[in-house]
Amino acid sequence: MVAAGPVLAEKKHGPGVTDNEIKIGQTMAYSGPASAYGTIGRAELAYFAKVNAEGGVNGRTIKLISLDDAYSPPKTVEQIRRLVEQEEVLLLFSPLGTAPNSAIQRYVNAKKVPHLFVASVDLKFSDPKNFPWSMGWPLPVQIDTPVFAKHILSQNPDARIAVLYQNDDAGRDSLKALKLGLGEKAARMIVAEASYEITDPTVDSQIVALKGSGADTFANFASPKFASLAIRKVYDIGWHPLHVMAGASRSVAAVLRPAGLEKSVGIVTSAYLKDPTDPRWKDDPAMKEWLAWMVKYYPEGDTGEYYNVVGYSEAQTLVQVLKQCGDDLTRENVMRQAQNLKDFELPMLIPGIRINTSPSDFLPIKQLRLQRFDGKQWVLFGEVQGQ
Repeated sequence: MVAAGPVLAEKKHGPGVTDNEIKIGQTMAYSGPASAYGTIGRAELAYFAKVNAEGGVNGRTIKLISLDDAYSPPKTVEQIRRLVEQEEVLLLFSPLGTAPNSAIQRYVNAKKVPHLFVASVDLKFSDPKNFPWSMGWPLPVQIDTPVFAKHILSQNPDARIAVLYQNDDAGRDSLKALKLGLGEKAARMIVAEASYEITDPTVDSQIVALKGSGADTFANFASPKFASLAIRKVYDIGWHPLHVMAGASRSVAAVLRPAGLEKSVGIVTSAYLKDPTDPRWKDDPAMKEWLAWMVKYYPEGDTGEYYNVVGYSEAQTLVQVLKQCGDDLTRENVMRQAQNLKDFELPMLIPGIRINTSPSDFLPIKQLRLQRFDGKQWVLFGEVQGQ
C-alpha cells in the first residue's frame, strides 16, 4: 500500500494552452485608414515581452498572434477564423474597432471563444445578456458623451451644436448619446449633423457645411485621422466653436500634432488614463515605470503617445485575469475571472478610477475626467464622473 500524498490542484487547459505557454490572438489596424491605432497592438506585444522576460504568468509565457486586418471587416472575419480554427488560440484579446468586431461578434460567441477587452468604444461589446463571451475595455461613448452634453449645457444652455460622426455604430451611438444627454433640448440645440465614411479622403465639405449652419459648438465624434482633419479645417476656415472631441481621438501624437497644436487649443475631451504629455505626472512613479518600460521594450515607440498607455494598460488587465485563472486555463474560467475584477487599480488610471466587473457588468472602465488642451498638453479639470 502506498500512502496517499497531498492532492495537487488539477490543471485544466483550454485550446492554445500548454504547461509553458498561453497562445492568444487579435486583429489590429496596422495599415489602412485607422492605422494610428496600430501602436496599441505593438505596445501590447511589448508588454507581454516584459511579462515573459520576468517568468510569464504562473510559469507560462504569453504568445500574442497579432494580425493586420486594415480595419476592414471582411479581412477581420478571415483573420479571426484563422486564429480560432487554425491557430486555436485560447482567447481573442483587444481586437480593434467597432465595425471589425461587429462582423465577428456572433461568430466568436457561437464558438464560445473569449472576446476580451475589445478595443471599441461601443456598448454592444459589453452586453452579457446577448453576448456573454464579449467584453469591452475602453470607456464607451454611452458614458462619456452625456458628460460632454452636461459640459456644453453648463457653458451655454442655448448652444447651437453641429455634429460630425463616423457612419458606423460607434458614430451613430455617439450622436444618440449626445441627444440623450441634452434631453428635451436636443431637438432645438442640434442644428446640423454630418457623417463620413472611414474610406473618405477628407471631411472638408462636412466641416464647411457644419459651420454654415451657424453653430457655435462643435461635437467632433471622429476617429483619429478624421478628428485631426476636422480640427485643421475648423481652424483654417476661421470657425471658433466650443469644440468637444471623442475620447478615442485624444492622442496628442496621432491627432493634435498632425492637425497643429496651435489649431487644437481649447478642445475638450475625456480621460481616464494618465497622459504622457501632461507634466503633472512627471514625478509619478507609475509614469516613470511606464517610461522605463517604453525605453526597454518598445524603444521605437513614441513616449508622447497616449495609445501606448492604452495598450500597456489593456495588457495589464489581461495579465490580472490570467493570474486569477491559476491552472484552470479553460475558456469558461477565463470569462469567469474577467467578470470578477474587484477594485482593480491599474497604475496608469487617473486617481479615483478603478476597474470593477461582475457577471452582470461587462464594463471595466466606467469613469472619466474632462480635460482641455492648452496648446502644449491636456489639462484635467472637474471631478471624476461616470457610473
